[in-house]
Amino acid sequence: MTTSAGVTRGGAVDDGRVQEFLERVITDGGAAVAGLCTSLGDRLGLYAAMAGAGPLTSAELAGRTGLVERYVREWLAAQVAGEYVAYAPDTDTYRLPDEHAAVLADPELPTYAAGFFTMLQSLYATEDRLMGAFRTGEGVGWEEHGPALFAGTANFFRPGYTAALVPEWLTALDGVLEKLERGARVADVGCGYGYSTTLMAEAFPRSHFHGFDFHLPSIETARGIAAEHGLGDRVSFDVATAQDFPGEDFDLITFFDCLHDLGDPGGALRHAEQALADGGLCMIVEPNASANALENTNPIGRAVTAASVAVCLPSALAQHGPQALGNHAGEEAMRRIADEAGLHHWRLAAESPVNRVYAVGR
Repeated sequence: MTTSAGVTRGGAVDDGRVQEFLERVITDGGAAVAGLCTSLGDRLGLYAAMAGAGPLTSAELAGRTGLVERYVREWLAAQVAGEYVAYAPDTDTYRLPDEHAAVLADPELPTYAAGFFTMLQSLYATEDRLMGAFRTGEGVGWEEHGPALFAGTANFFRPGYTAALVPEWLTALDGVLEKLERGARVADVGCGYGYSTTLMAEAFPRSHFHGFDFHLPSIETARGIAAEHGLGDRVSFDVATAQDFPGEDFDLITFFDCLHDLGDPGGALRHAEQALADGGLCMIVEPNASANALENTNPIGRAVTAASVAVCLPSALAQHGPQALGNHAGEEAMRRIADEAGLHHWRLAAESPVNRVYAVGR
């Protein structure tokens, strides 16, 4: 038996539901292509130039950005089609609403989300490698991706960390805020560009912060960011893995959205347990996703689990460790790994739509 589209099937199919799902897939495809336009708008400064500027013609926007008007006009048409930008046909002008500018134009705002789209060029570029990995079981290492992934990941997480790290997450850890205010030793493991590290250092000038990451280009970028912020006296960044980072007697050891990327998360937590000072804590920040696939049927769950296919699981498998969790292993699995590492006290300290924050100690 076949549908009107000629698809062979073994049972009755609701053609209306087929059409409905087809429209959804086409919508998703359009969004995927439009994501490239969003990334271009972010990286070329188009959104920033439109923010607060009121109505602009395509020529005026091209003049503000130093870009070619014909390309800018085509980009604006795509933005209007996606309802990111408003268009007034009587004056042939385009306007970025203030509410949209808060999401697309200013990386300093906690609502900024355009950085997510910077990752797309790198993710799609690794599709052939991922196809091979699916067939062989090998990984695709973090370092095998292009620099757009590193910058995009940092820019995507930065607004959420800016909004919540100091006022909400650290405040929710028993006794940690007081230690940081008096002067504490902190290790930020898997720090990437070090935005989390520098945020803490700016808030707690009496404490010292050590960022560690196995990825040299990210560490070099983190050092530059810290220098720009004048934090060289209390922040350092070094290349090291989560299983061998140097130092001891840390009052706080943080893992920001990285523990699930490790091939040996248990080894990382065992090393952290040994490096903690008496009464010290680990803060483990993980995506707010569930081990139950049905609970991830929402926009954030969809983004998280898709990122796990493209980046998180392949990165862990590339390290040839004993475990490859993916980013939605769930709290129970994480808690079990921590307990086996000697970190027996586990508490959900804070939660946001994107993250879950755990306070973990001996």
